[in-house]
Amino acid sequence: VQLQASGGGLVQAGGSLRLSCARSGSIYKINVMGWYRQAPGKQRELVAVISSGGSTNYADSVKGRFTVSRDNRENTVYLQMNSLKPEDTAVYYCYAEGQYYSGQIYNYWGQGTQVTVSS
Repeated sequence: VQLQASGGGLVQAGGSLRLSCARSGSIYKINVMGWYRQAPGKQRELVAVISSGGSTNYADSVKGRFTVSRDNRENTVYLQMNSLKPEDTAVYYCYAEGQYYSGQIYNYWGQGTQVTVSS
């Protein structure tokens, strides 16, 4: 399984960006897909995830501004980021929790895409 993220960039505060992450490779099931981020000098943190059934979970800091969505047919997860703030500046990592037929769970990570919000 491989995850390819795209859509990062430089935007002014108050602006919007949309991240995409395409999954390739075979696996029995993808339980959860979503996004984490890591700012310089900080630990990686959850931004937003979505289950195969459509349930979502957001960090408090992005609720009401970010929306995670998933296209199961296209094996893609999106993150629509609105009203961006300078504190949203970070490397954003695509994430997937995969499950093999045996039941074994693996965590997969994309390569990261830089999001920079200028004040």
